[in-house]
Amino acid sequence: MTEKPVRADAHRNRERLLESARQAFSSDEDKVSLEAIARDAGVGIGTLYRHFPTREALVEAVYRAELGRLCDSAAELLALQPADAALRAWMDRFGDYLSAKREMAGALRAVISSGAVTSSQTRAQMSSAVMAVLKAGTSDGTLRGDVRAEDVVASLVGIFLACGQPRQRDQAGRMLDLLMDGLRPR
Repeated sequence: MTEKPVRADAHRNRERLLESARQAFSSDEDKVSLEAIARDAGVGIGTLYRHFPTREALVEAVYRAELGRLCDSAAELLALQPADAALRAWMDRFGDYLSAKREMAGALRAVISSGAVTSSQTRAQMSSAVMAVLKAGTSDGTLRGDVRAEDVVASLVGIFLACGQPRQRDQAGRMLDLLMDGLRPR
């Protein structure tokens, strides 16, 4: 059975809902109402529920969209600059991504506990994006060829666990620069 194509207006509504939800879940509010998300997106609550039958489904979709955006940005950065510069820029985006996830932590807890999102899936997706940059860096001579993408991702997680607060961003940047020094050919 083939899937029915999504109408253009339905696709636009879904994207507006995701953006509205991303902003709402990243705000300082403790409990974000789905009605407010629908209103901010310019749609009715019924439209929200047609796309996302539960709050958890909406949170999961926002999380996956943000993760996809982060991972896709690796190729976009590679198209604009040498691989080492692209990787360093991607590391900053990774920090921004983690900051947004911290702000969404309350909303994400239920999704993570349900098993719909796992750290192994997330790391695998990120490692794939990093691997593309590492391969390009090996080819253009800006990055070492013996580096494993999953090690880079684990290092990034460690840096931002140690220096994840906004006031620590300068220190995180210095640590990222140290990591980059270790990734360049000797």
